[in-house]
Amino acid sequence: IDLDTARQELEEFIPHVKNISDSSIKKMAGRDLTRFKEFKKQGIAVKFGRFTQKENKQIQKNVDEFLALTGIDSAEKLLFTSRYPEDKDTIHRLKTEHHFCEKISEGIPRPWRLIYYRARKMFDPNNYKGRYTNEEKEKLKKYQALHGNDWKKISELMSRSNLSVAMKFSEIKSAINYGPWTKEETKKLINAVKEVMRRKLKAENPDSVVSLDQSNTDVWIDREQLYQPLPWTEIETKVGSRYWRQCKQKWNSILTSKLTRGKQLYRGINGLKAKINLIKRLYETKAEDASEVNWDELTNVIGDVPRAYVQSKFYKLKVSSVPLWKRKTFSEIIDYLYEKKLPELEKKL
Repeated sequence: IDLDTARQELEEFIPHVKNISDSSIKKMAGRDLTRFKEFKKQGIAVKFGRFTQKENKQIQKNVDEFLALTGIDSAEKLLFTSRYPEDKDTIHRLKTEHHFCEKISEGIPRPWRLIYYRARKMFDPNNYKGRYTNEEKEKLKKYQALHGNDWKKISELMSRSNLSVAMKFSEIKSAINYGPWTKEETKKLINAVKEVMRRKLKAENPDSVVSLDQSNTDVWIDREQLYQPLPWTEIETKVGSRYWRQCKQKWNSILTSKLTRGKQLYRGINGLKAKINLIKRLYETKAEDASEVNWDELTNVIGDVPRAYVQSKFYKLKVSSVPLWKRKTFSEIIDYLYEKKLPELEKKL
């Protein structure tokens, strides 16, 4: 299949395919296109975003079965082969012979690359090593000075995951302010968010940028619902005095405080109506996991509020209404709210 045809056929499943490089398109044509067409026949759409609990279990099953099939003795050897140079050739041969790409992605309607990255995150023993010691932080600074942003190399030297070392370095690379946000920092944050949104909007709809340039900050904040997640490491660089996690937390607090309409709409009779509608809408989604819910679409249940606000209202509802909710699955919580709590709220209304 030639490159143009592959890109055209993939566009049916991946709307943003025009932004993907030619080399990635070639790989996807080989690894994904046949799978995507098969899922389409079954009426299953290709998914992006957070992995569900069900998908994580399927990855676990696929990895376990591949290990049993090949005799490779650990998931770390399978997914981080470069850490075992003496076994590298044997593992590569077994992966080729037993069709590793097809086996690892079996039953999961997502691009292979995303499934592979998810599997690596799940099975990397370096991912969950707790806080960095002062000695590790000094080593990290030294390695970054030697190797630049080659996080793969640095992660091997430190026995930490790529993401972990990259994010930790972003926290310690400069003097970070841990006190209350100043007006100047807050302004920098809002401008940084506006800048990345403007770029994203321009890429998707060039005509919309003019109207947004003329709008006030609150309208920009309303728009934030449409573009999750934001590129926080880029925003961190623009703010300068805060690391990415602080920027994210501050932005969420700005959203909540600016859009106080939600608090007003959630009182009294309107509050009861909002809870009733929220339960009904969640029940109608038939979602098995919270990550399958389109929270942006549910925002109009309460009013013009951020998705995080709706999620927090749902959290309070389940904690206050569902006994032993921690032991229940997401769908069991929704069923309980629909069967037990909803009639009670409707009677009260």
